[in-house]
Amino acid sequence: MAYVITGECTKDEKCVEVCPVDCIHPRKDEPKFAESAQLFVSPVECIDCGACVPVCEASAIYTLDELPENLKNYAELNAKYYQ
Repeated sequence: MAYVITGECTKDEKCVEVCPVDCIHPRKDEPKFAESAQLFVSPVECIDCGACVPVCEASAIYTLDELPENLKNYAELNAKYYQ
């Protein structure tokens, strides 16, 4: 059950800083950061630790199981970023 970042993401990178497995991208030092509207969680690399959720001031991170129906498309967007 990976986590999913939604469109409310502010790209402040607080989630990136606490992720123990570096599965949230793009970071500021990566080429796609400027053109990306949000950050994304890798559904394969995410270990479901939940460290990213409490630091997200925008409340933009959900577990896949708790993703609201109107935000379901973000699960696919997060996965596509890593393809």
